[in-house]
Amino acid sequence: MNLSTLAKVAIRLALPALTFPGLAYADWAQTEREAKGQTVYFNAWGGGDAINAYIAWAAKEAKTKYGVDVKHVKVTDAAEVVKRVQTEIAAGRPTEGSVDLMWVNGENFRNLKQANALFGPWAESLPNWGLVDLNKPVRQDFSVPTHGFEMPWGTAQLTFIADRAKTPMPPRSATELLAFAKANPGRVSYPKLPDFHGTTFIKQLLLELTSNTKVLQEPVTPAAFADATQPLWTYLNQLHPQLWRSGKAFPANAAEMHRMLADGELKLSLTFNPNEAANLIASKQLPATAYSFGFNGGTIGNVHFVAIPANAKAKAGAQVFANFLLSTEAQAHKADTRVWGDGTVLDMAKIPAPLQSAMRAKPPGALNEPVPTLAEPHASWVEALEAEWLKRYGSR
Repeated sequence: MNLSTLAKVAIRLALPALTFPGLAYADWAQTEREAKGQTVYFNAWGGGDAINAYIAWAAKEAKTKYGVDVKHVKVTDAAEVVKRVQTEIAAGRPTEGSVDLMWVNGENFRNLKQANALFGPWAESLPNWGLVDLNKPVRQDFSVPTHGFEMPWGTAQLTFIADRAKTPMPPRSATELLAFAKANPGRVSYPKLPDFHGTTFIKQLLLELTSNTKVLQEPVTPAAFADATQPLWTYLNQLHPQLWRSGKAFPANAAEMHRMLADGELKLSLTFNPNEAANLIASKQLPATAYSFGFNGGTIGNVHFVAIPANAKAKAGAQVFANFLLSTEAQAHKADTRVWGDGTVLDMAKIPAPLQSAMRAKPPGALNEPVPTLAEPHASWVEALEAEWLKRYGSR
């Protein structure tokens, strides 16, 4: 019995877990009635084939189970969706917005929350909220309290990928990475900022190189930024001449890096999904000798979320679809590396036993070693880092 089949069985087993204290079931029944027939425009990153296929599956399930039509609006940068929501609200469209649900976190969530551009709180009123593992950072997003305005639906951690046939001993720190790049000139790179993976890589270096990590958990100030980032710029000035195209150009995204790794053009790639290499091996996009690894001191990890804009047209449909994304069935299907391999936000003790071992399985290529998880810097550091990086290196 495969993981997807087990997920369907588990739904029947997990139904009693949906009776959580304090939930107004009459209200939720009304929400489901309102949702039926609604069209939910789900704005989510569209740069990964596995992710796109998973969202298509979830949309089909939502249509069958709840009569909700879900349209995946594929985006490359969530910041553009944030601007669209804010523009619509400013233009006097309080209930007829073009975005019903969005995959968002970090500085984009902070910006929407500060602008009062989010519907809610709603997340902790969902029937499936009781399945969530509250020991995970599901109530904070880049050090910003969520207050129920966004719903966690997956976990992630920066993970590096290499080919054991060509790189049996990978670098295990920022210092080792610089030495590795010098030993392999032109064979190392990272995505150009403000690509999410590129920004995450820069934050990883900052966490490792700065002498004061505590300040990164606070809102950024000019003085703190200048002091904390000085070692980062010194490091990058040494690293960039050793990179692909001498650091004068960068891959557009992680998907391009995966292709370059497969072609032998690069020796390393990166991802924010510890299981992605397994997925890429299964789909023949990477060789069977590909493997995942992390830095000895840890790598950045977080929870990713979905949120509903304040001017969403299909708020009921968005909540019903989000609740499904939080279900045992949807989370187990998503955890399957043949589907996506995204980590669950559910409490494993609340997942039916037949699914637990399957969801913990580590197929070939997946990260199969303990790597400490480092907390994200405060969301305000992202924009400051990207702006300074682009000023220093973006026009080369």
